[in-house]
Amino acid sequence: MTASARPPDVRSQTREQLVALFSEWQQPAYRVDQLLHWLYTTRATSWEQMTNLSRPLREKLAATFTLALPELVRKQGSHDTTQKFLWRLFDGQLIESVLIPASPALYGEVSDRHTLCVSTQVGCAYGCQFCASGLEGYKRNLTPDEIIGQVLAVERWHSAPSAPVSPATLSDPSLTGTPSHRKPTAATSRPRLINNLVIMGMGEPLANYDHLLTALRILNASWGGGIGARKITISTSGLAPKIRQLAEEPLQFRLAISLHGATDIVRSKIMPINRKYPLTELTSACEYHVARKGKMMTLEYILIAGINDSLDQTGPLARLARRLHAKVNLIPYNTVEGLPWSRPTEEVCERFLQAMLNEEIGATLRREKGHDIDAACGQLRLKTERQLAHAPGVRLDTPP
Repeated sequence: MTASARPPDVRSQTREQLVALFSEWQQPAYRVDQLLHWLYTTRATSWEQMTNLSRPLREKLAATFTLALPELVRKQGSHDTTQKFLWRLFDGQLIESVLIPASPALYGEVSDRHTLCVSTQVGCAYGCQFCASGLEGYKRNLTPDEIIGQVLAVERWHSAPSAPVSPATLSDPSLTGTPSHRKPTAATSRPRLINNLVIMGMGEPLANYDHLLTALRILNASWGGGIGARKITISTSGLAPKIRQLAEEPLQFRLAISLHGATDIVRSKIMPINRKYPLTELTSACEYHVARKGKMMTLEYILIAGINDSLDQTGPLARLARRLHAKVNLIPYNTVEGLPWSRPTEEVCERFLQAMLNEEIGATLRREKGHDIDAACGQLRLKTERQLAHAPGVRLDTPP
């Protein structure tokens, strides 16, 4: 079944849509709030759990909507407590999320507390040369519920961290981590684990604009995820028209540009999108966003050895950051098997950071966060799909 053919998932519905539907069904409005409490506070995974809704209403909901969260296939944990999750969607496609612990240096804030990096597409069509996400091509956009589901599924995992990974998913026991026979407990009302979102996982977020914005409005809403708009950062590789469109949104989401090159020569070498939207056009769109929002943006800059890590790149990067009133987040490259790029030495990274600070630019250098767990976007998915492809009797396109 394709994403367009299956019934809509209830978590793709806004409160307004549910109120209208319940009105058609001649259900009192307060039932909507009961349903939303089950979905986003209790994080229910079955209609049967919703015991204060009548059975006829639950049956009607079940006939109209799906109610599913991504299925945990594989998890890797880092020595610095970064956790990477590989999820299976309803059609067998795999996506990733990364849970990042509190880090004073991650985006220049005092502390990010618990940040989740969320995917928006299966694969990616934009072909950044250093990234694993697009190596197997673009498959499809995620639906709003699949974006929201990553947040809720991680929080459910956190409430029962020793619950087993899905059985029969992988024939290789090394893929499932430490086994456990403890059954997940029923979800109960718990405080939010995740209080910051970065939309920087697999895919180009602004290429899935409508589904993404629906998901983020629900995750921001007081009846939904309750995550403040200023705690949500949307990253883009440089879709200039969509940056302008995002500037018109009333919610104050933060914006990050996956820059990775401060000149057209360097950026075009590793990011094909720069040929369509070169730095002049990208910068103009960013200036428009800053003028409309009045908020500082972030320039994400992955340091790749021999490509963009020389000190002659710091001048153009500093001028661009100054022009956009932006801060710079320097990220040592997470190496990807099969790609020729490598991360610079710590000394090179520190020199690059110091050069930016000497230019009086707000800059941070991301310290080790997940390099030992294949934390680069799409890397765990790629490795797992290749392993599963060689595992007898296991089909990637069929859920267990």
